[in-house]
Amino acid sequence: MDSARPGTTVPDHRGRSGLHLTGLALDRNPRVEVTDVDLLAAGWHVLRATTFRYRGDDGEWTTLTRETYDRGNGATILLYDPDRRTVLLTRQFRYPAYVNDHPDGMLIETAAGLLDDDDPMTAIRREADEETRVRVDEVQHVFDVYMSPGSVTERLHFFAAAYDGAEREGDRGGLAEEDEEIEIVEYDIDVALAKIRDGSIQDAKTIMLLQWAVLDGPFARR
Repeated sequence: MDSARPGTTVPDHRGRSGLHLTGLALDRNPRVEVTDVDLLAAGWHVLRATTFRYRGDDGEWTTLTRETYDRGNGATILLYDPDRRTVLLTRQFRYPAYVNDHPDGMLIETAAGLLDDDDPMTAIRREADEETRVRVDEVQHVFDVYMSPGSVTERLHFFAAAYDGAEREGDRGGLAEEDEEIEIVEYDIDVALAKIRDGSIQDAKTIMLLQWAVLDGPFARR
């Protein structure tokens, strides 16, 4: 039975329970009534199949079922040197991209990570330090985005912060205990934009922050 699955009335391997109740109390949209939540999997992240009634524009109610993948919310940051006109990015292996036709799975990205139990500002300072070895104090919030709202619940908080490239040391980041092998790469902003055009940069959050940087951010023409 559903109630006996780890993560429901029985804690899962991360000590979580009640995962089959998420969404049942939602009432912000009068056109939506959640009727059932089936916990399909509770590994590191959570997969649910939720059944709900939806009232269409014609006033008729339709019963629908949607699967949602809940990996928690996250944060990402564009590190930039305004004087040298450079950005600091990471390069690491991403199996989901590799299995879906990326040549080698090595993606160029802005530093990012899940919030875990931290607020977005605290989390992104932590991730910047862990992935790029850069500590930032003054952090600018840029925007928040649902990255794949058709199936993934994650909301990603976007930030930007200046760094001093003259004081930066090392070209490796990441935590060994989390099996992270991260190469730190620094590009002139024009080179980074060219990498979007030639397909070298294919990560959505990175493209969004680089384009923000030249449209409204530190490299915008005033």
